[in-house]
Formats: sequence, C-alpha cells, structure tokens
Amino acid sequence: MSLEQVFVGLPDPRSHSFPDYSLPQGDPVMPVAVTREELDTVLDLYESFRRVDPTGLDANPLLEAATTYMQQSFGVPQYRPDEQLHDDIGALLNDFSDDLGGRSMGVVDATPDHHRTLYFFLISCRGYHAAPHIRFDPDEAAVATLYDWYQRVTDQDAYLKDPLSVLE
Repeated sequence: MSLEQVFVGLPDPRSHSFPDYSLPQGDPVMPVAVTREELDTVLDLYESFRRVDPTGLDANPLLEAATTYMQQSFGVPQYRPDEQLHDDIGALLNDFSDDLGGRSMGVVDATPDHHRTLYFFLISCRGYHAAPHIRFDPDEAAVATLYDWYQRVTDQDAYLKDPLSVLE
C-alpha cells in the first residue's frame, strides 16, 4: 500500500472531532492487540520522525540566527511546536511497551490521550511528507502499521479500567 493510499484514509483535520470518553467513576481505556514487531516498526518510524525539523532551524542558519537574536534580545523562548508531540508519542510508545512487556504479542490499554496522539502523529506524518521544504519519506509499512493502530483504537469501545466503587 502506498503512502498516499494510507494518508487519503485519514479524517480531515478541519472536521475531525474526538469522541467524549468521560465515563463516571473510572479511567476509560480501549484494549488493543499489538505485536512486538508492530511496536518496533512504529518505534523506527518515530525515530525518523524525530529527526525531521519542520521549523527549518537546523537547515537554515539565517533563520537560526534570527531566532537566537529574538530570544536573547526580547526574552522570547525558542519554541518548537513539535516538541510536545514528540513527548506524547514517546509516552505512548513507552506505555504500549510496558503493557506488552517481554511478550511477542499482547493487549495494550489505549487511553483517550493515546487516541489523540496517534491521530496527531498520523496527521503530522502526512504533513511532513507533503511539505516541499521537508524531506520526510517514511517507510510505507510503518505508516500503514501506525494507521492500523489508529483504526483499532477508533473501532474499539471504551471500558473502565480500575473502576471506583460507590463506597470509595
């Protein structure tokens, strides 16, 4: 499957909304089957995704100098919008790896935050791939695996993990 075929299946960010997972007295999760091979594939995709600089600071010394000057002169912090996404994706992969443990296949508990992170990871991959000034050519199988994870989470019903009793 080509990248374009995978990316065309993604919901449009302008009209996409996340379901409301607010369930009383507990933490909503969606159990999803994951293999160690899939986790390694998505981890490789994440490593190549982290190396991309969407701001162009690494490739453009003039832009880097201007940003450094603004930071020093006006105290404006140098902010990269992708840093929070990197942290969220890293947390998602760590959670999935912890849930999987040493097994080659298992069920992981995807939370609503994981659902959002998977969506933004996919949308960012599509944006990086389509942007002419960014060289991001991810592995098709890795993007297809990530999309498959996203589909598994969206197709799954939420249930309560560690529900609170009425007496607590």
